[in-house]
Amino acid sequence: MKTLEILDCTIRDGGYVNNWDFDVKLVRETYRALSKSGVDYVELGYHGTEKYFDKNQYGLFRFTSRETVDKICQGIDGAAISIMVDFGKYDIADIKSYLGSAVKLIRVAFHKNKITEAIKDAEKIQGLGFKVSLNLMGYSSYNENEKQQLITLLNDTKIDYAYVADSYGSIIPDQIDKLFKPLIQKTNLRWGFHPHNNLQMAFANSLAAINSGATIVDGSVYGMGRGSGNLPTETLLSYLSISKPEIYNVSPVLNLIDRYYVKLHEKYGWGYNLPYMLSGIYGCHPSYAKDLIDRKEYDIEEIRKILEIVKAHNSIGFDKKLLESILKKGFFRKKELLNDSVLQNSKPSNKEKVEVSYRNIQPGTDFLVLGGGPTLKKYQKQIREFILRYNPIILGANYLADLFVPHYHAFSNRRRYIDYVDTVSEKSKLLISKYIPKDIIREYTNRSYEIIHYEDKGDVPFDIDGGIISSNCRTVSLLLMGVAIVMGAKRIFVAGLDGYTGFENNAEIHFYEEEDETQKREVLMDKHLGNLKYLEEIDEFMFQHGKEGIHIITPTAYTKFYKGIENYIKG
Repeated sequence: MKTLEILDCTIRDGGYVNNWDFDVKLVRETYRALSKSGVDYVELGYHGTEKYFDKNQYGLFRFTSRETVDKICQGIDGAAISIMVDFGKYDIADIKSYLGSAVKLIRVAFHKNKITEAIKDAEKIQGLGFKVSLNLMGYSSYNENEKQQLITLLNDTKIDYAYVADSYGSIIPDQIDKLFKPLIQKTNLRWGFHPHNNLQMAFANSLAAINSGATIVDGSVYGMGRGSGNLPTETLLSYLSISKPEIYNVSPVLNLIDRYYVKLHEKYGWGYNLPYMLSGIYGCHPSYAKDLIDRKEYDIEEIRKILEIVKAHNSIGFDKKLLESILKKGFFRKKELLNDSVLQNSKPSNKEKVEVSYRNIQPGTDFLVLGGGPTLKKYQKQIREFILRYNPIILGANYLADLFVPHYHAFSNRRRYIDYVDTVSEKSKLLISKYIPKDIIREYTNRSYEIIHYEDKGDVPFDIDGGIISSNCRTVSLLLMGVAIVMGAKRIFVAGLDGYTGFENNAEIHFYEEEDETQKREVLMDKHLGNLKYLEEIDEFMFQHGKEGIHIITPTAYTKFYKGIENYIKG
């Protein structure tokens, strides 16, 4: 038996990139090249059935059949074939179909909450005549008791391999020895390592794992795999071929990359990027970082704080409900890192004891809030007529170009503050969110400013107490309506608050090109419906306090509040 074995999982792990929709010719050539290079196992995707997966939603290699294996291997004297199964999503009886084929290894992937059942399944598969591997997903999240339980259970089994997967690409080389040595010293099976490249540590970690006693390592051609990808098989082959050229030959794989995988990479674009680097740093599922970046509401410092909280919850996989809970409660904007009990049992904090400098400075006055929707530019002539006739106090935010010069120019989003503060007219007074740190404010302007006092509390009803606003303030225009009320507004007119529904017909959301606006449909719809909820609450708040309510004077998807600017400037 070789001291070190290499398993290439391009077709299996790389399938996350293209939904396992590989061309059969490409897979045959991949198998041929890897077999010539000295690779021991080639993993031809997953075993799956329509009982657990819809064949209309996945490519061929999410359901790798005996027939497909034979087609790939026919006429090629090649490496042994590996197939992976997800615990709980296959039937052991179906595995028998691979007997007599090139499939020699079945790998069972499972999370720590299914360890006992997964071992029993693996033993049954081994009993059919296959080598078997247990792939421990998210091993870095195991606590000491769980690690000891694992070791105890593995000492009672005679399976062939067990794998540690650096599921989130968060491990660094200095941690490898401490991770592997107890497993290798206290069990009698061969240990493998499945690296991810979020921190570009896959190669270094693999060498460290080998030095610590790992005897089988995974890679993929050109690093193909979900997110930042995996250890490039060709990198490990190049390294090994220096000392053992009689065993390893990287040239067939390099030729394969040149012929096929460069084009695949151009099409699908896996590899190192910011979301996956962040997920590696914080040891959490990459979908957390990707979701947050796609929202384009938070800067990196805010995202880091959110990921710290996610990490503290030690969740398995991607838990969208957990993320939404954190975002709605606004905990990441607090200085402290909150634990489970705080997240689950939080209560609104007491109102700040602060003096709001702009409170009641314009009692009984008309206010005009300027949003950034396309109608702000389209109706600018009519809006100017409205301003001349009613002389309102004007509140604007973010980027206004040269369309209007508001009395107050506000920022509640750190990204947009950085992008647009230098465009604010000298005639406008700056209003800046309490959640934008002072050092960031001063890094980009030396101008005087006033703090917008509010509590961003997620789903709490809109309220004002002592001049401090409570609401989910994701849209700055709605926050400015609260500011207008605090200043003493009798009526609030709004222009350019078009809503977030037009994107479905490829309509622009802003009158200018906005790079920091998400294109995620679910996020935009969440914003739209959230804005509607708070518009209704703000309107009701004004009526309850003897004011007229909200008048949106340019076309809007919030039709309940649309009045039509022509009704104010005609005659």
